[in-house]
Amino acid sequence: MTDTGTTLMLMLLCGVVGLAIGSFLNVVVWRVPRGESISHPPSACPACGHAIRRRDNVPVVSWLLLRARCRDCGAPISARYPLVEAGTSVLFALTAWFAGPTWILPALLYLAAISVALALIDLDTKRLPDAIVLPAYPVALALITLASWNPWGEPHWEALLRAVIGAVALFLVYFVTVLVYPGGMGFGDVKLAGVLGLYLGWFGWGALVIGWFSAFLLGGLFAIGLLVFGRAGRKSGIPFGPWMLLGAAVGIVVGQPLWEWYVGVL
Repeated sequence: MTDTGTTLMLMLLCGVVGLAIGSFLNVVVWRVPRGESISHPPSACPACGHAIRRRDNVPVVSWLLLRARCRDCGAPISARYPLVEAGTSVLFALTAWFAGPTWILPALLYLAAISVALALIDLDTKRLPDAIVLPAYPVALALITLASWNPWGEPHWEALLRAVIGAVALFLVYFVTVLVYPGGMGFGDVKLAGVLGLYLGWFGWGALVIGWFSAFLLGGLFAIGLLVFGRAGRKSGIPFGPWMLLGAAVGIVVGQPLWEWYVGVL
């Protein structure tokens, strides 16, 4: 099989896995902010309480077949559920396209999954739950260590060291920012910064800088847009987590080459 064929097969596989993960993330987004278990009880209709049948729990397809209505009580089912499932599938496929069949792929897929959950929860509640952020430290570190070990290839231990330094550096930058301007963000953002610093540092110092800068640039532009169109005031609180995650994605994908180009111009 050609490299292109391998990549396409990997994208297809990750896309299918992403559908299932997206379905699970819908549960996470609903239950974690409420302090509920994500494994028990089984999913049920919030209107009538009837447990959702297995045949009605197929990502995207079930929503379409049920015409966005509960089989038992006819209550409407939000379009957000299939959108999260389909969106996670697309995000997983794009991640596979970017990373290819490499050992960093599992780490990036994990980041993609928690990014979807954290972004939606932050938009809903303006919180980044410790139940998701704190376990991400050991999980991400383990997966990044695997990528640095790079079985069957040249190890990247310098990248692992850079990742750890990046985690500490970004955590401290956000921590100082909260101390100087406590109204701008919360400690949930600080905790998330350490996780994102792990990833950005692994990809390079340029990725770390661009990822950090992009979060504030994109978040600032969004806030300005809300002010211009009268959708928010100067004292309106805007969730910053989604912009941190989007900025990290920018840093991972184009941060290092963009930084090298910028330094070359200087």
